[in-house]
Amino acid sequence: MVRLTYPSFRLLLYLEWLLLATAVFMEVLLPFQLSWSLVLRVGAIAAFGLMSFTPPTSRLATKLFYTAVEFGLIWLAATLDGLSTRSVFLLCLVLVMRSCLIFKLSGQLVVLGLSLLSYGTLLLSKPIVAQKFKLAVWDWRFSNVLLFSLTLVFALLLINALLAERQSREQLQIAHQELEITHKQLREYALRIEDQATLQERNRIAREIHDGLGHTLAAQTIQINNALLFWQSNNDKALTFVKQAKQLGAEALLEIRRSVSVLRSKPLQGQSLESAIEKLLTNFQQTTGIKPSYKINLPLSLPTELNTTLYRIVQESLTNIYKHAQATGVTVELLSHAGMIHLVIEDNGKGFNPTQNTTGFGLQGMRERASALGGELNLHSQPGTGCRICVSFPPSKLLL
Repeated sequence: MVRLTYPSFRLLLYLEWLLLATAVFMEVLLPFQLSWSLVLRVGAIAAFGLMSFTPPTSRLATKLFYTAVEFGLIWLAATLDGLSTRSVFLLCLVLVMRSCLIFKLSGQLVVLGLSLLSYGTLLLSKPIVAQKFKLAVWDWRFSNVLLFSLTLVFALLLINALLAERQSREQLQIAHQELEITHKQLREYALRIEDQATLQERNRIAREIHDGLGHTLAAQTIQINNALLFWQSNNDKALTFVKQAKQLGAEALLEIRRSVSVLRSKPLQGQSLESAIEKLLTNFQQTTGIKPSYKINLPLSLPTELNTTLYRIVQESLTNIYKHAQATGVTVELLSHAGMIHLVIEDNGKGFNPTQNTTGFGLQGMRERASALGGELNLHSQPGTGCRICVSFPPSKLLL
C-alpha cells in the first residue's frame, strides 16, 4: 500500500502547524510566566514540529524509532518541564495524524492506543490540590479522556478518508498518464506498421507491373518497331506485326484489369467463395484456353478473413501458372476434411526448383497470407514435373 507524504498533501502539514502553534500559544499565555521551564517546553514543541519535515517512508525500524522519539519528547516535556495536559492533548493528536502517513491501519491503531494511554496516564496521575473538589476533578478528567479518545478516533477516520481520496486521485492521474503514453506508443506502432504495409504493397504492385504489364508492353513495342521496319518493303509482314501488337495490347488491358482486381479490398464483392473461385477459373480459361478441373466442397460457413485468404491464394496461383508454368492442365481442389480446410492447386507445367529465387511467383505472399491465419503452405515442384501447392488451415480458424 503506497502512503502519501506531506509534499503530496500539504493540508495535513498546515493543520499540524496550526495545532502546534496553538500548543505554544497556550504554554506561553495561559498563564504567561517567563522561565527556563517555559523555554524548554516551547523548545520541545518546536523540536516535535521540526520532525514533520523528515517523516520516514521506507524501513519499519526507522518508522518505529521516529514514533518512539515523538513519544519520548511528549513524556519528557510533560514529566520534567511541566507541559500542560492541553498541549499533550494537541501533540498526541498530531502524533496520530502523522501515523496515518507512515503506518498501515494496524500501526495506526497501535499509535492511537499508546497516545490514549499516554494522555490518560499523564492526566490521571496529576495530584488533586483541592480535596473538596476531588469528585468533580475526577469526573472532569474521565470526561476529558473520553473526549480525547473520541477526538483521536474521529481524526484517524477523517484523515484516512482524505488520504484514500487523494491517493485514488493520484493513482487515477498516474493511470491516465500511463494510458496516454501507451496510446502514443500504439499510434507510433500503427504508423510504423502502416508504413511497412504500404512499402510492401508498393513492392508487390511494382512486381506485378514488372512481371505482367511491363513484359507485355515491351513485347508490344518490339512488334510495333518490326511493323515500322517492314512497312514499306513488306506490307504483309508489317501487317502481321501490327496484329500481334494489337493482341499484346489486349493482353495488357487484361493484365491491368487483373491487377485492379488483385488490389480490391473486398475481392469477393458479396459472392460466395465457391462462386468467386468459379469465376476466377472461367476467366483463366478465357485468357489461356486451358480448361481447369476443380472440386469445391465446403459445408462450413467460413469467416470473411479465411474466405479472402483462400481466394487470394487461388488467384495468385492461377496468375503464376498463366505467367510462368506453360501448363496444359490445371486442377483446383478446395475441401473440408476432419475439421480442416485443404486447398490444393496443381499444374502440369514446366515446374521449377523451389530452392532458387522465386520472388516473381508470389510464393512468399501466399505463405504470409496462410501464416497470418495459422495455416500452413507446402510447395512441391521440380523442373519438368509441374507444381503442386497445398494449403491447410486448423479448426480454430473455421469458426465464425
